Amino acid sequence: MDLRTLRYFVAVAEELHFGRAAARLHMTQPPLSRAVQQLESDLGCALLHRTPTGVSLTDAGAVLYDETRTLLSQVEQLRTRVAAAGGTATLTIGTLADSAEQVDTRLAAAYRKRHPSARVRIREADFTDPTAGLRTGLVDVALTRAPFDDSGITVRVLRSDPVGVVLRTDDPLAGRESLRPDDLADRRWFQLPEGTDPAWRTFWNGPPATAHRRDGPVVRTVHECLQSVLWDGAVGLAPLAHALPQGLTSVPLIDMPSSDLVIAWNSSDTNPLIRSFVHLAAAVYRPA
Repeated sequence: MDLRTLRYFVAVAEELHFGRAAARLHMTQPPLSRAVQQLESDLGCALLHRTPTGVSLTDAGAVLYDETRTLLSQVEQLRTRVAAAGGTATLTIGTLADSAEQVDTRLAAAYRKRHPSARVRIREADFTDPTAGLRTGLVDVALTRAPFDDSGITVRVLRSDPVGVVLRTDDPLAGRESLRPDDLADRRWFQLPEGTDPAWRTFWNGPPATAHRRDGPVVRTVHECLQSVLWDGAVGLAPLAHALPQGLTSVPLIDMPSSDLVIAWNSSDTNPLIRSFVHLAAAVYRPA
């Protein structure tokens, strides 16, 4: 057994599906299946029940999963202590400005417990860079929202949130159970700054049916978005899970894709603090 094969097994055990685990590991499915089969051969027992729709853990697989998670956690702590001894135990996390509520407090607590001696720095970015400084090398890891240009960046989805239209509570459409793009064709939508990541701009600019109404105020942060709706009467999009101030409400928008809360890091970066942060974030945001 080696650590790489054990990490492969953990991914399959958590996803309960070889295809999803392979996508998570950024590899194809055949070598992943072969690695797990070799692990079963080395241990002399079946670790997984395989079905056409996925897999489940055998009793032996459940024991290996629990023990492997403990082992990998110890390995990460060892790497962190070595990094600390070398004076490199610092992690810089990027987020979007005014979006601190998307950072689960359990994640911060878990990271402090795992790495009590590590220094953590937070950097907020505006909408022009949804990678929150990752693309420009200002942060080690980003907790942000997709989509954006992810060339050279590894992205892991933590949660998908339905998207709705943000309106004033006195807006005639505010009482609807849902809205269609045509309902908003005559509304003024807030705009994103010049130079904003094209994929991000396309997603948050709203449905094509509203494309001719890009005469609202230019906004750079979540706070500016909400204020433009409150003061200027513009409309825009936001995850339905987003907390709104008094006077604003959100209504689900039909056929609008969900917004993915993601963790992202440079694919070539091997900093053990990043790997630990990713693993803890995946555990914290994993659905019950």
